[in-house]
Amino acid sequence: MKLTFLGTSAMVPTKERNHSAAFLEIEPYGILVDCGEGTQRQLNIANIRPTRITHILISHWHGDHVLGLPGLLQTLSAMNPGHKITIAGPGGSRKHYEHMKKAFAFEPALEIQIVEAERNPVIKTDKFSVEFSELEHSVKTIGYRVKTRDRRRINTHKIKELGLKEGPWLTRIQEGKSVEVNGKKIRADDVSYVVKGKVVSFVTDTLMCPGCYELARDADVLVCESSYHSKQEEKAREYKHLTAAQAAQLASQENVGKLILTHFSQRYKTVEEILEEARSIFPETEAAFDFMNVRV
Repeated sequence: MKLTFLGTSAMVPTKERNHSAAFLEIEPYGILVDCGEGTQRQLNIANIRPTRITHILISHWHGDHVLGLPGLLQTLSAMNPGHKITIAGPGGSRKHYEHMKKAFAFEPALEIQIVEAERNPVIKTDKFSVEFSELEHSVKTIGYRVKTRDRRRINTHKIKELGLKEGPWLTRIQEGKSVEVNGKKIRADDVSYVVKGKVVSFVTDTLMCPGCYELARDADVLVCESSYHSKQEEKAREYKHLTAAQAAQLASQENVGKLILTHFSQRYKTVEEILEEARSIFPETEAAFDFMNVRV
């Protein structure tokens, strides 16, 4: 998996930070998480063709998370009519989507499936699944947990040790099935091992709530909003956002591999103070910046 941050600002963009968006690549799929204003331009700068997007995950329908959506869909309609897109979002997303089309007097020439998050998994493909948890913000908001499928890896040393030759039978082994080779039964576990799938979780605009813990639990990478330093904890609570300290405590408590902070308030000229606070609690923390790439 490759994660590219396209926008890392909060409600107001800055010269360095665009509105919220991130692109998660799981070949042959491309998952766009939120689509703030200016996302098309950010995709161009990051050299990501819009036609690589197969799924769009909307956390909530505040403008800084969705105002790039109508323009992106219009571009995709022109570039590749009939392109298939799945758009997932919280309850009420179909209504919001229909209002958006009316507001912009535009009917996409795309095959669009709108999925309202009601049960898990929200999305399931041959390569990954997406689950959601409800968060606590000023409007209906959800976070996402993207997990790649477990896969079997062939142990070539073990095959040689058993005197076997590689062949089509390995396909069944990779499916976890037993096979018979040269009159001998070979179990999948005899010549292969399971590589656990990776988990990338996205905790967007929210107060600390049960959903945060569900999303973060054992994630390899946790992308978590960190709008404020704890000095502004009262303001964070007022606007229903997290502080750097809260994000770090969440990562520490839920056995996260790496924490990446994002969604920074425009009040901060730099995020060094925020990053320092988080690292004092959870050292494996980074502060996202626009066009930052992360291999998972």
